[in-house]
Amino acid sequence: MLLLSLIELDRILFESINVGMSNPLFDAIIPWIRNKYMYIPMYVFMIAFLLMNFGKKGYYTLLCILLTIATSDLVSSRLIKQTVERLRPCNSEYLFESINVLIRCGSGYSFTSSHATNHFALATFFILWMSRYFGPWRWLFAAWAFLISFGQVYVGVHYPMDVFAGGILGVIIGKLWYWFYQKNFRHPMEGVV
Repeated sequence: MLLLSLIELDRILFESINVGMSNPLFDAIIPWIRNKYMYIPMYVFMIAFLLMNFGKKGYYTLLCILLTIATSDLVSSRLIKQTVERLRPCNSEYLFESINVLIRCGSGYSFTSSHATNHFALATFFILWMSRYFGPWRWLFAAWAFLISFGQVYVGVHYPMDVFAGGILGVIIGKLWYWFYQKNFRHPMEGVV
């Protein structure tokens, strides 16, 4: 009974975001915000920054970042989605006629959102890595991950619970890889003035 109530609440929240918040401005902007290709310049900058400024330690940091992303994607896409097999809202016969689908739906499963898992894992690693040096600016990564996750619901490809669970999973994975990084490699910015 509780599970049924949570699923119903999830559907209601989905419709209030996907349909209730729909407007031409968000319809134009949000598909771009959640598009992973939009952030390629940021990724290239981060890689170049690490490798040019920290040498060998930058390579260790980059390795842990790549392992963070690989782990989050594998756990979300291959383990959880393939086990739970929840249909995406845009593939649901019950919802299809009444929702806004702003991008190609995809044939994969919905729970957990890999976008949310991957971006929250990366954001968590960056927030922890930058904590001593960038103060409150590091929290922009959390806002970035949240906007991408919200966008997944808005465009019609995930339920709120998919992105919420994906976000929690991503935070856990990001923290675990940062813990591994701290245990095995000294922070590359230590000693930098």
